Amino acid sequence: MTEDQPYDTMFQDAMDALRRGDKPRAKDLLTRLLKTDQNNTTYWIWLSAAVDNKKERVYCLQTAYNIDPENGTAKRGLILLGALSPDESIQPFPMNRPRTWEEKLLLSSEKPKEKGFKALTRNPVTRLVTIVLILVGVFSAVIFGFVLPRQTFVAPTQSFTPGPSPTFTTTPTVWGATAAPTRPFSGPTPLWMMLPQTYTPTAVYVNTPRAAQSIDQYRSAKIAYQNGDWDSYIASMELIADLEPEAADVRYLIGEAYRFKGDVDNALDFYNEALKLDPDFGAPYLGLARVRLLDNPDVNVEYLFDEAIDRDPGFGEIYLERARYFLFHNNAKSAIKDLNEADKLLPNSPAVYMAFADAYLMLEDNRSALEAAQKAYSLDITDPLVYRTLGSLYIENGQYERAIEALNVYVVYAPTNDRAFALLGRAYYEMKDYKSAVENFDKAEELNRNSLRKSYIYRGLANLELGNIDQAVQDLENALSEDDKSFPVSLGLARAYFIQEKFGSTYLRADVLMSLAKTDEETALALYWRAMSQEKRGEAKLAVKDWQELLKMDEDAMTTEMRSDAETHLKAVVTPTNTAKPVTPTATKKGGATPTATATAKGGTATPTAKKGTVTPTVTITPTVGVIVPSLTPKP
Repeated sequence: MTEDQPYDTMFQDAMDALRRGDKPRAKDLLTRLLKTDQNNTTYWIWLSAAVDNKKERVYCLQTAYNIDPENGTAKRGLILLGALSPDESIQPFPMNRPRTWEEKLLLSSEKPKEKGFKALTRNPVTRLVTIVLILVGVFSAVIFGFVLPRQTFVAPTQSFTPGPSPTFTTTPTVWGATAAPTRPFSGPTPLWMMLPQTYTPTAVYVNTPRAAQSIDQYRSAKIAYQNGDWDSYIASMELIADLEPEAADVRYLIGEAYRFKGDVDNALDFYNEALKLDPDFGAPYLGLARVRLLDNPDVNVEYLFDEAIDRDPGFGEIYLERARYFLFHNNAKSAIKDLNEADKLLPNSPAVYMAFADAYLMLEDNRSALEAAQKAYSLDITDPLVYRTLGSLYIENGQYERAIEALNVYVVYAPTNDRAFALLGRAYYEMKDYKSAVENFDKAEELNRNSLRKSYIYRGLANLELGNIDQAVQDLENALSEDDKSFPVSLGLARAYFIQEKFGSTYLRADVLMSLAKTDEETALALYWRAMSQEKRGEAKLAVKDWQELLKMDEDAMTTEMRSDAETHLKAVVTPTNTAKPVTPTATKKGGATPTATATAKGGTATPTAKKGTVTPTVTITPTVGVIVPSLTPKP
């Protein structure tokens, strides 16, 4: 790092922490540095040395490599971790450090002679002279320091000149902050020492200069705030409140701290105290809205947002919070209107673009939603929620590989988010990695039994492809109870019932498929499975009818395998007479009746009448289920 780069002291502190083995301290400093310069490869490489596991090291090194593909250190690290193919052009790490174990193997005659100061200190004469000088110095110190009368010592007076109050972020926009102070982190390395907040804190809104007598206490409050120690912060701010009894902002800030702790009652009290001191102060109205929503997400607080805006129309956070409120109540258009105002007042705010993404997604404008989420990512790559939003939107836009990449980053930092694991399962299903899909769906259900209400169909179809038929039937029947009009659910059940040899149930599902089919492709699948089930139920004539109807359809409505299989089954079910030639009557036996041939069957096949007392056997062929029948991708 060059001398003119800022934050060199913080970087040096991070290096010192790594040398001491204090990884948490190093991670803290390096993640702060990355917030100031997200494209600094040096920070990313050193952060890889401070993280706790291989997955995080690979992420840090991969980020550095993406920024600078020619960075040899990043390449070597990725190769050593198995994340990058070996490259002969990359030089190995230099071995320029001395190996002390080699020196221990040398004989005394082989060791190099010492020179300079080290050789001088090993000389016995030098050592004797040094000891004499030390004794003389100690004797002089005793005589002149303690025996002789000492002069009267007068302590210099210290002067204190109060300056302007320190500035720091006192109003982070937190939605659902933690109820306890931040503790030393022991899990995966946070992307920015991750707090359970829904978006990155914004710049301070309330930052009134403090009175001279409050400055020292305000500095203590600053330290407590930065450490997330809300109890100490509240204690310091209450002392300031005593020193500044007319300061409404102090009461508001105390209320904010109680909100971060999740203490709704005390937060309400202090917001109201702030309004008593200054009824035209807009921020406490926003605080009241926030804590009431924390206590009850369904409560109507729109009037509080209106009061806040009336008193302070330039406070961008009000528009952002009200937009979130509108989104919660499925009012995307009103949310976008507020977000446009918030974007003017909070330019380049990742939080605003994240909310834009949610609003456009609600309006089913997936393209605009993805663009907004990508903008939020470009502004703050350290916010884990950006990865969750991107993952969801990549799925909606059919970019399943990118969805898997983004969601795998997010679940590292949100290992208890069942919704994220369900989304991962969906992405893996679409990539036909059915094993990984089931594993992630199972994880989601383990975290929350109700998380798969919209995902049973995907886990059911994945289990069907893996041959876990009983589990597939259970999942698909659960999906059917959620949506009995879903064609893919009924199709999956028809396939699963057929494998279980429940041919009556297969026929019923196939019959439902006929009523649900909206395209030629769906009609072809319904006819296929109905014909299959009719054969197994002994309804050969009905099976023939369905096979013939299927073969009359356009070839583009089915796969080549389906058509070939239909032809094979039809030949096997119908008595082999494939032409429409007239049947020649047989000669009349003497004294006997003349047997007549039956009329040709529909489609040109003729079926002669069997003699009385004989049975014509019917031969059927069972297809390989799951190979010839393409699975439909269910709509979400």
